[in-house]
Amino acid sequence: MTSSCRVSIYSQDSLGLGHLRRNILIGGALLKARKDSNLLLFADSPVAPFFKLPDRMDHIKLPSIRKVSAGCWEGTRLRIDERELIRLRAELLCDGLLNFRPDLLLVDHMPGGAQGELAPAIKALKQAHPKCWVVLGLRDILDAPEVTQRVWESEGAYEALRRYYDRILIYGSKEMFSTCSTYRLPVPPCGTHYCGYVVKQDPLKQASEIRQAVGLPKRRFVFVSAGGGGDGQLLMRSYVQAVRILGSRVDFATLMAVGVNAPPEFDCELAAEARGLPIRIVPYVDDSSSCIAAADLVVCMAGYNTLSEVLYRKRKALVVPRGGPSAEQRTRARLLAQRRLIDVLDPADLSPEKLAERLVEDLERDDYPLQDRPLPMDGATQAADHLLELLGAGVYALSA
Repeated sequence: MTSSCRVSIYSQDSLGLGHLRRNILIGGALLKARKDSNLLLFADSPVAPFFKLPDRMDHIKLPSIRKVSAGCWEGTRLRIDERELIRLRAELLCDGLLNFRPDLLLVDHMPGGAQGELAPAIKALKQAHPKCWVVLGLRDILDAPEVTQRVWESEGAYEALRRYYDRILIYGSKEMFSTCSTYRLPVPPCGTHYCGYVVKQDPLKQASEIRQAVGLPKRRFVFVSAGGGGDGQLLMRSYVQAVRILGSRVDFATLMAVGVNAPPEFDCELAAEARGLPIRIVPYVDDSSSCIAAADLVVCMAGYNTLSEVLYRKRKALVVPRGGPSAEQRTRARLLAQRRLIDVLDPADLSPEKLAERLVEDLERDDYPLQDRPLPMDGATQAADHLLELLGAGVYALSA
């Protein structure tokens, strides 16, 4: 091992911000523990890097792509042939990794990358730098088991896992969802480890500070978020219409963050629809954790990051999972609702009338979230520990 440690992360994030945030949090925990390390992030989120990068972390922006359906992708901004776009990304990945020469590569979500784009780069890296560790990091729920298994077989992901990977990290709890058995993951030489949920644990702003910053009155407060906002327009419009239906029964104010990936014209359209209502609409908030902690109720989709924040801050949440193309959000919402940690409104039942009814109910309810079976929420620390162990640093007490 060289005196200066180099780590690379591959982060594919076509629609939201979840993968990007997770990887920056994990990378930040690693950099904090090991002062001689440098980290290069390969990201393709349309708004990368968006979150502030820690010192000694930089990024290479790949041309953005988005998933149309399982195993099918298209360019987000570049209107060129998909094969040409994947080839461009693959060459950028290969050149970047060979030149940076990381001691460890953490691959997020896809063992071979989107459409297998990362596999040639890993092969070349292992040939040029055989001592480089290769680790797969997975959120707990990917998609319906049969869909993930079919796509991974067809794209060579299982083969890549068996051939190149030294360790698997799962950002979740085996008690909640057994990722390994559900997706039939092979066991790599250095094992598979459930790390707990990755969540930002920075100090919070006071609720009064949040209200003052966005001009909310001192009554009850609902925070509405669709994460990155790439597909949250229906929920946002339904919420505005629900508040209008409630009329004089509205005894709460709303802060609504539409998301940085929402269509540019959406903010203005929604603001026009919400005129005269006690709703403050912003493109995004700098500190979603504090907004979630300050809220009497969170209305959101079932993305990993948003719900991890909700669970960590122990807030009530009315959750409308994404209807598709993946089964990920519906599965997560169902499992958490079964444990009475959230309330769920099925996307098939979403209407302004139904949402209005559930808003009133949830603001008054005190029977959830249950607190007797807390989930592990130190995923960034645990993941960094497992990476540092491979790098020969031993297990760091990152919280010390």
